[in-house]
Amino acid sequence: MTLNSFKFINKFREVRNLEIIESKSDIKRLSKDFYNYSPILTEKLDECIADLVVRPSDHKAVMEVAEICWEFSIPLTLRGSGTGNYGQAVPLFKGVVMQMSNFNNLEEFDPDTGFVKVQSGCVMGDLNKQLEKFGRELRLLPSTWKTATIGGFIAGGSGGIGSIRWGFLRDPGNLIGLEAVTVNEKPALLKFDAEESEPLNHAYGTNGIITSLLLSTDIKRKWYSIVIHCIEFEKTIEILKTLTSSAIDLKLGAILEEKIVDQMPKWFKTNPRGHKILIQSTLGGTKTIELICKKFKVEFTLLGEEEKLVNGISEVVWNHTTLHMRSRDKNWTYLQMLLPLNNELDLINFLRKKWGGGNSMAFRGSFSTRITAISCFACIKVEWDR
Repeated sequence: MTLNSFKFINKFREVRNLEIIESKSDIKRLSKDFYNYSPILTEKLDECIADLVVRPSDHKAVMEVAEICWEFSIPLTLRGSGTGNYGQAVPLFKGVVMQMSNFNNLEEFDPDTGFVKVQSGCVMGDLNKQLEKFGRELRLLPSTWKTATIGGFIAGGSGGIGSIRWGFLRDPGNLIGLEAVTVNEKPALLKFDAEESEPLNHAYGTNGIITSLLLSTDIKRKWYSIVIHCIEFEKTIEILKTLTSSAIDLKLGAILEEKIVDQMPKWFKTNPRGHKILIQSTLGGTKTIELICKKFKVEFTLLGEEEKLVNGISEVVWNHTTLHMRSRDKNWTYLQMLLPLNNELDLINFLRKKWGGGNSMAFRGSFSTRITAISCFACIKVEWDR
């Protein structure tokens, strides 16, 4: 059912504290995310455009919109900042897109547990700045953290910067609870504890409208960025595994194959050429990293404190590598996979042999903690040739 009638539009206009967006250009923009990274999704989703976009400012407005959509069988799609890559925020059957950007307040902070309660539309970069005054920071960040919302990350993300220490969002201890509005005849605001929140974690907002989250945070540290230079690709995995088993604090551990490094921005192309290991550690940790590099006979560059760098390595990890590669050639896309522990290189070589002819495949890996093991979360870049 579409909204091309005053009957339905007027129903939404009667809702207080609800911004209604009717501009065709704005509706089209707010019906998109970064699904165009995928040539398959581009074909399927390009024509999926909402009839209307709304921005509620309080829970009552959220519930009234949900009730109207339920009453008239209007499809309802939830949206944060639209930084996802899989069409999570795309209205497949038109209808209404509800953007949660006006739900952007830090509601509570518990200094004893480090838990923060925050509204779902809060931008993660803004949230991290607010946490600084408590001496805390978010445990996990996507590469889009400067613009992504915390609700969108929980509903549509998986891991990112920080996963080397804290694993994935779905791992116990990261999401402590949430509040969500039901979509039924009489919408209600419900509170969920950690266990009850699991079905809503990474569900794209399909089973409830998340309005706030209770999250664990970490102690705020000064993270220093390091680039390790390797000639042999095999050595990069061995070095990074050694670092993850060392007694140092790590925020990030990633590998970029030389073919990917060559397509990164000019500021990143540090000498010498070759494969790169990207590390974020504390200043104390840099001494151990220097020792490990010496043992492996490789060079490294200490770039400095990440937050003070004009361009930090956070800009070239996780899916920002795809972003930079696609800025040069739109045929690049990617496949995500969790590589088998201790068999990473075997699988990478198998993939190269089977599908990686010429320059059509490149490897980017980020190490993540999973329960008691360290795993390699791989993002294989592939050149689409139909």
